[in-house]
Amino acid sequence: MATRIDKEACRDAYNLVRDDNSDICWAAFKYDGSTIVPAGHGTDYEEFKSQCTDDARLFGFVRITTGDAMSKRVKFTLITWIGENISGLQRAKISTDKTLVKDIVQNFAKEFMISDPRELEEDYLRNELKKAGGANYDAQAE
Repeated sequence: MATRIDKEACRDAYNLVRDDNSDICWAAFKYDGSTIVPAGHGTDYEEFKSQCTDDARLFGFVRITTGDAMSKRVKFTLITWIGENISGLQRAKISTDKTLVKDIVQNFAKEFMISDPRELEEDYLRNELKKAGGANYDAQAE
């Protein structure tokens, strides 16, 4: 059966994360049978990380504040989490299903495909986003 996505519900979750007047900093999207649906959202990134288990495959849209001493800015990232216990067929399918998610989650600075929990660390993601952002004017020791 072809994978579908609950567009309206997923778009609502996506917009909550993008809203500058909201404290929501992440939204997760998971499989419910053959349909991708919102799996939750929240203000604590650790809550998102707790959903990324060895038996899970999901997508996450995350807001991260980056910047340097001169300016702070918000960056968004799309995370594809594939747990260690996910079968080869499901691993392959998640790559094609990602196009459904990208129809809704359209604005992000960097995309990650992660199966190692260490790569979910917020500092790791922030540093990768900083690298992708170009110039870094953070105060440097001379």
